[in-house]
Amino acid sequence: MADEIGVLIVDDSALMRNLIGHMIEDTPGLVVAEKAMNGHFALTKIPRCNPDVIVLDLEMPEMNGIEFLKERKKQGIDIPVVILSSIAAKGAEITMEALSLGASDFIQKPSGSISEDIHVVKDTVVTKLLGYGGAYRKQKGRKVLAPSEYVAKTPADKKSDIAIHFKLAAAEPVAPAAPPVPTRKPGNTEIIAIGISTGGPDALRVVFADLDKDLKVPIVVVQHMPAGFTMEFAKSLDRICPLAVKEAEDGDVIMPGRILIAQGNKHLEVEKKGTGAVARLSDTPLVSGHRPSADVLFASVAMAFQNHALGVIMTGMGRDGAQHLGTIYKEGGMTLGQDEASAVVYGMPRVAYEYGHVMEQVSLNNMAKRICEVAKTPR
Repeated sequence: MADEIGVLIVDDSALMRNLIGHMIEDTPGLVVAEKAMNGHFALTKIPRCNPDVIVLDLEMPEMNGIEFLKERKKQGIDIPVVILSSIAAKGAEITMEALSLGASDFIQKPSGSISEDIHVVKDTVVTKLLGYGGAYRKQKGRKVLAPSEYVAKTPADKKSDIAIHFKLAAAEPVAPAAPPVPTRKPGNTEIIAIGISTGGPDALRVVFADLDKDLKVPIVVVQHMPAGFTMEFAKSLDRICPLAVKEAEDGDVIMPGRILIAQGNKHLEVEKKGTGAVARLSDTPLVSGHRPSADVLFASVAMAFQNHALGVIMTGMGRDGAQHLGTIYKEGGMTLGQDEASAVVYGMPRVAYEYGHVMEQVSLNNMAKRICEVAKTPR
């Protein structure tokens, strides 16, 4: 179908190519454009199959994923790339190198290079392919399968997160609910909390690179990401951000000019302690389907900082963060949401907006500037 998102699968394992191919063919809105066993073959096939998104293994003979990304950059190919990363010891470091070379996002293979159980991350795979591939098609002026068409083509027994997401997206747009009545007037911003998911690695690179170097307000971030990757992710952001970025550890002091990234599979909360505040990590159950959860972070920030907080909700599937962004609003804090046009997946910010919890919608390219303006405005 002309409106379907074409996927180029690049993996040296025939089994993996077939398993991923079946996932794609089973998903309305996606189609396999071509398959390639390494980066070299992928480059020769791109002009012929003209894909909208590439799913790329990193460990391949002749031309591996990193070499492919370097060549892609050299040739000016702008097709988005989603990395398939194994859980090898150096997997996180190499994955972050891939992101720095222009890959948009990554998916962790469940059990190493050849993961026969790849189906357990099917929702994650197809979510990212639909998000990045759809955004690329729109950018190029091509049609994309409408949410209503996706729902019509999805079998009735498919109750996955991705199907639910498209059912929500297919619904008539909802006018935002009446905003909460704040308990108090906004005060000076003393902390910034960001919740983000699918599309986040790319989006955070854009935002963090543009932050003012004299921003003195601490930032805490929940980016949905598997355990074992967030330390390297924080290091990769630290290299491009004028502020210090690190993976949060339990007891870390919340300090001006520093950004803390939640650990994969750990909730991040902020706790007032004496005259300051510290980060707290926990293994408590998933909230809104996630650990770390943006809802958990936002709720703790609202409790600790009340009307001195700025909450920001950005690209991501589902509704994590939407409810407790409203708690920041109710306590008198400020809230921003990413707009639909610039979000890879307009899920989390859409739900927050429809709840009436977003004071202002902001484009990705303007987000850093707006965060700094709000944070620096005396009240």
